Amino acid sequence: MKFTRYQMFVVAVLAFLQFTVVLDFMILSPLGAILLPKLHVATSKFGLIVSAYAFSAGLSGLLTAGFADRFDRKKLLLFFYTGFIIGTTLCGIADTYRFLLAARIVTGLFGGVIGSIVMAITADLFPLEMRGRVMGVVQTAFASSQVLGLPVGLALCNQWGWHAPFLMIAGIGAVAGGFIAFGLKPIDAHLKVKNDRNAFVHLLKTLSKRTYISGFAATIMLATGGYMLLPFGSTFSVNNLGISMERLPLLYLVTGLCSIIAGPLVGRLSDSIGKYRIFVIGTALATAMVLIWCNLGVTPFWAVITVSVLMFLGISARMVSVSALISAVPDIKDRGAFMSIYSSLQQFAGGFASALAGLIVVQNSSGKLEHYGTLGNVVVGAMLVTLVLMYSIHKIVREKTNVARAVVGQAEPVPVVASATFSE
Repeated sequence: MKFTRYQMFVVAVLAFLQFTVVLDFMILSPLGAILLPKLHVATSKFGLIVSAYAFSAGLSGLLTAGFADRFDRKKLLLFFYTGFIIGTTLCGIADTYRFLLAARIVTGLFGGVIGSIVMAITADLFPLEMRGRVMGVVQTAFASSQVLGLPVGLALCNQWGWHAPFLMIAGIGAVAGGFIAFGLKPIDAHLKVKNDRNAFVHLLKTLSKRTYISGFAATIMLATGGYMLLPFGSTFSVNNLGISMERLPLLYLVTGLCSIIAGPLVGRLSDSIGKYRIFVIGTALATAMVLIWCNLGVTPFWAVITVSVLMFLGISARMVSVSALISAVPDIKDRGAFMSIYSSLQQFAGGFASALAGLIVVQNSSGKLEHYGTLGNVVVGAMLVTLVLMYSIHKIVREKTNVARAVVGQAEPVPVVASATFSE
């Protein structure tokens, strides 16, 4: 299936939007080595700065869920994105630990909901057979933030201080907001479907539906494993692996470039050979590389880059395939609520994971992080549990697809055979 020009525009806008939101979250990781001494905080307090965003985003997602299917998704997106830009600007002018912590809470309240709206828009505008490719492009926001955002952010930080990256994000975010306001058409097909009038009832029904609960459980474990390595990535690279601050941007650059190339390819593969199959392959690669990464000592730069690239390739394959699979779980009348709850649980789990990482990892007097290997073991355990949970999601999506095909006129549902085990 080919994309229309407008669909290509939508994918580009959503990817650029995600780039700013992801960069705002990820920029704290490479700034960790700078902020710890600048703000005179311990690793546990820095972990709280990271988790504060996630916890506030989780709360915002729950509060929004009941109302998410009552508004044009374009207007909803503009409202929360404007609040996100304001919160990021506050981070750019923060001068104390408490100010920065409060600014991260404000940013999380608005920015944490944006990902769920993007997923709902993707599911509204693109059929399942195209969502792997769409998610493959949208999810390159993570890699693009490494290639373009993090090196530029670190350069700005070295030149004008740690506030500069946040002000940069707010500036380019204003540009993205303009594209949304003037280029995106109203997205309101869901408003034509009968839904619960009471927002609280709609929230409870979405939370209690059996097929949705499986998706929520998988989300919690996926985020728990995914967020734990983020807060101290740069600190570990500098103090444990022996990477200089000058070389740190190059590490992010190379890793990000490879992820940008891999994202669309993974998306295309997930559409052609099966989303769960790609998830299994990505999990196998990611678990192996996490175990290696978290147990490295001082390591040659080329070896660090190799392990980092392979690890993020595995993570990218997991993210793209999961996003495409999860988007097919909710019905259109519940899509906004489901995605808001999905995002909320993801943020809560991520906040818990970041805080837990701050308790597991300890920085000794020489600056090195201890117990990082233990952290890696916990991450791998979460990945393996997610593998089992995602299989139930895969079966739910496959059953819905078979029913849909039968309804639109096929003689019989697609048979479930061994060769179709990993396909939609």
